[in-house]
Amino acid sequence: MQRFNWDDLRFLLAISRGGSVSAAARSLSVDHATVIRRLEGLERALNAKLFQRNLRGYSLTVTGERLLISAKTMEEEATRASAEMGQGRTTISGGLRISALEGIGNFFLAERLAAFGTAHPDLSIDLITLQQLVALSRREADIAITLQPPVTGRFHISRLTDYDLYVYGSSEYLSRCAPIVTQADYGDHPFAGYIDDLVFVRDLNYLDKIGARVRPKLQSSSIHAQLEFVRQGYGLCILPSFVAASAPELNRIRPDLFSLRRSYWIVANLEIMQTARGNLLVKFLESEVNAAQEDFIGQGIYTQDIATGMPR
Repeated sequence: MQRFNWDDLRFLLAISRGGSVSAAARSLSVDHATVIRRLEGLERALNAKLFQRNLRGYSLTVTGERLLISAKTMEEEATRASAEMGQGRTTISGGLRISALEGIGNFFLAERLAAFGTAHPDLSIDLITLQQLVALSRREADIAITLQPPVTGRFHISRLTDYDLYVYGSSEYLSRCAPIVTQADYGDHPFAGYIDDLVFVRDLNYLDKIGARVRPKLQSSSIHAQLEFVRQGYGLCILPSFVAASAPELNRIRPDLFSLRRSYWIVANLEIMQTARGNLLVKFLESEVNAAQEDFIGQGIYTQDIATGMPR
């Protein structure tokens, strides 16, 4: 084995976090060719293949996984030494990849992660909002916000927050719809919901909780599409209260007849929680969610209750 350039480990870290050469190039502010050249030089010096190319990008080989552990340790030691030399002024750097469901990812996390990244200019953040499970054990993400925490594996796991869901409708639709007096009356209204055979977490199956007669008029894997359906007055939709808070024209309908409570969990690789950036980000997310509990639990501040067909 030849001696290799220790600086090449930065490129190993960047590719593993970004999942592609292009993402690594952006995070390191270099061009595509430089990333390829440094990776090939590292593999040549070690006489080992560090990544496999697949449909989803670059994934680490077994050898790459082993080297990644050493590379992260070196990165953290360098960060710690820099902080000590800077008389305690800690500057976090590197990259973090967060996976979250579309609802909390787009309607809550995106803006706050952007602010967090601005406050830490040497840190790059990837936010994955794919409607599928992401494997932390395969390094597809560092931190995940999920509905169901894993039952196996060694992870940091903590409950982030509970959140409530209600039936919502636009004022325009409610002005012309049939009255909702009992839960069975929901069966007389068109609903938007998730596509049954594409729901990968059972806690996203909302419509089967409201009544046997309820049938979706629109099924979509995107909560954005469902929200637009109800905003445009085509029918009703079960939404998290923090998502409905983004649409002040929506009304919460008969919470006494139907509501659900779900929970979000933070799941993180143990080694990322031992880093300054991982630990700081998790604490930041917990603080932001705690400050927004009014949106997650209960009515939320932007919607009003409508007891359709009932005396006011």
